[in-house]
Amino acid sequence: MSIKSIAAKLFAQKIYAKTQAWATNPIGSQKAVFASLIKEAKKTEFGIDHHFEQIKSFQDFAEHVPIRDYEDLKPYVEKVVKGEENILWKGKPLYFAKTSGTTSGAKYIPLTNESMPYHIEAARNAILLYIHETGKADFVDGKMIFLQGSPVLEEKHGIKFGRLSGIVAHFIPKYLQKNRMPSWETNCIEDWETKIDAIVEETFNENMTIISGIPSWVQMYFERLQQKGGKTVGEIFKNFNLFIYGGVNFEPYRAKFENLIGRKVDSIELFPASEGFFAYQDSQKEKGMLLLLNAGIFYEFVKSDEFYSDKPIRYTIGEVELGVNYVLIISTNAGLWGYNIGDTVQFTSLKPYRIIVSGRIKHYISAFGEHVIGKEVECALKEAMEGTDARVNEFTVAPQISPVSGLPYHEWFIEFENEPEDDAAFKEALDNAMRKQNMYYDDLIVGNILQKAVITKVVKNGFQEYMKSIGKLGGQNKIPRLSDNRAIVDVLNIK
Repeated sequence: MSIKSIAAKLFAQKIYAKTQAWATNPIGSQKAVFASLIKEAKKTEFGIDHHFEQIKSFQDFAEHVPIRDYEDLKPYVEKVVKGEENILWKGKPLYFAKTSGTTSGAKYIPLTNESMPYHIEAARNAILLYIHETGKADFVDGKMIFLQGSPVLEEKHGIKFGRLSGIVAHFIPKYLQKNRMPSWETNCIEDWETKIDAIVEETFNENMTIISGIPSWVQMYFERLQQKGGKTVGEIFKNFNLFIYGGVNFEPYRAKFENLIGRKVDSIELFPASEGFFAYQDSQKEKGMLLLLNAGIFYEFVKSDEFYSDKPIRYTIGEVELGVNYVLIISTNAGLWGYNIGDTVQFTSLKPYRIIVSGRIKHYISAFGEHVIGKEVECALKEAMEGTDARVNEFTVAPQISPVSGLPYHEWFIEFENEPEDDAAFKEALDNAMRKQNMYYDDLIVGNILQKAVITKVVKNGFQEYMKSIGKLGGQNKIPRLSDNRAIVDVLNIK
């Protein structure tokens, strides 16, 4: 065992103890974060406008600060973008993470001197807790790759702008610099396909031990490696045994990945976003990710089925229940207040508080009142594939409200790596699994309001071609699992 791996194990013990301290005191941890946020922002323009001086409790906060999305917060953000100080948080932010908005064009999410360290520490701590639980640390001596956006940043009014993954690239700890890949020059390549090819060339003969990124784009990297070497990824990288991912559920990709790698590898799931780093998988044995309750973020939760009511109830951490679908609302030390990030979560454990990401509040199908969410379609597809040789590269689901003939239906657009041997049996299994996942969908089938699901096959690389056509190939971009309209599926290239 190397000195580096011994040091990693000792550091992992320290981080585990620190994590236990706040995780076993969840309500106290959140109260401390809440008090600190209110105190630090009292003299900001937002704090003055919303009477932070009068806020003594969460109830006061809920009265003074409504739930907002980006559009509602935009007037404040625009002032910060222009270089004004003390608007949402004290001083100016260090960075703006630039993201693509669905209705407002580009969105600019502030990252401050107080919030930025948590983005780095969370990813580090996820790996350290893995080391503590498993005792595996030899991978720290190998090379690590994090597939991410370009680190090239713009600057206006003394604030730098860029993609979150590109900003984070500037904060790689010194002790990882020699292990980290790809090179800075390759990382700066903007065109995703050119970048992937360059990464393949740089890494092919290296001792890669950790690979990280959004599964759909890592899959593209693995396929290019296989094309170059004519071998599985596991044969090319004999010591690769840890995959770190975030952004989407890995389960629909797992069978394909195991085939590309040639064996099973351990994985760690992360829940990062431009707005904050919310959770990470802290155990290989337990379901869900540990919600980070001491990381400068105060959480509220609104039940999804109540979210669009006039006055939805806002719950804090001590009031949540297992298995309920909640919209995640945050207030942060980057100056986001009562902010709806758009993600929905469910708790898998209350001791400690662990979550799964169940979908997006705006990404659902409820064309007939069924309110199907992302988690349900992912679970249904996984169940349908069990016991078959079918493997899926990518998929999305949309309603067909006005078919040429017959009843309406849910249409599954699937790009298969391996097609099922029996299409009819696979379709039946998928529909039955979906009916188990969502009782309202089952009622619609039983009541002859909907016919059973229809599967439409997408051509090889059809989803990549679509993402390229809208300028979102690679990086942190991902295909929505489902939508209430056919804007995406009507332009897909199908078989």
